Amino acid sequence: MPLAHDIRPKNLDGFFGQDHVVGRGSWLRKAIEGDLLSSIILFGPPGSGKTTLAHIIACATSSRFVQISAVLGTTKELKKELLKAQEDAKYSRKTIIFIDEIHRFNKAQQDVLLPYVERGEIILIGATTENPSFTVISPVISRSKVVVLNRLEKEDLGNILDRALAEERI
Repeated sequence: MPLAHDIRPKNLDGFFGQDHVVGRGSWLRKAIEGDLLSSIILFGPPGSGKTTLAHIIACATSSRFVQISAVLGTTKELKKELLKAQEDAKYSRKTIIFIDEIHRFNKAQQDVLLPYVERGEIILIGATTENPSFTVISPVISRSKVVVLNRLEKEDLGNILDRALAEERI
């Protein structure tokens, strides 16, 4: 596995460099800790923690968590997961669908998500390095909160490595 996977934190306390997003008292931290998350689009440069944050959310929530890569995933696979989420919603079970590189899905693929997001049958977490205003369809954006992650600073990278060394993960 890549080093980033090996040293990925399991909770928000180990998630460095994005205090403006998940610092103490932030709306996103409260939503994650209270298991009250709504759909979000994570926008930031490569290596800023988008996928890591999605995995932290997966660990912190009682929802079923599904990860799909827009580069490798198919519409058929997505529809299968959406139908399962629709069935789960009938029994008040939540589903989070994390779509990595959501900007790679075309308009028709993104349109498939819309009724499920609108009805609250899924919580969508989209991750993108491209400006979502130009690459994610506006109906999905209007039903999501866009969360901007910053490039990690050297100090943040040092904190990440120090934590990984202390936990003997590297």
